[in-house]
Amino acid sequence: MTILFFSIFMFFAGLVVFASNQKHLLLMLLSLEFVVLSLYLNIFIYLSLLNDYFFSMIFLTMSVCEGALGLAILVLMIRACGNDYVLSFSSLW
Repeated sequence: MTILFFSIFMFFAGLVVFASNQKHLLLMLLSLEFVVLSLYLNIFIYLSLLNDYFFSMIFLTMSVCEGALGLAILVLMIRACGNDYVLSFSSLW
């Protein structure tokens, strides 16, 4: 039961960090990955009670693909703009 409260705390801590760090894209991606990790922990706890682990592997695979896509976009933006500041990514400037 304490693991469930810990994972819920991890989720909200990741959301607070995501909302407060809006300057660098890398910090925003790391906080989103932290939120995904806490969601994976919640899903794993729930599915371990049901003895069904297949969906947790699908979720883990999709979260790894999401992380790789985020890092690819980060590299593309750094090559195009020269930094990872979120405000410099706007095409309206």
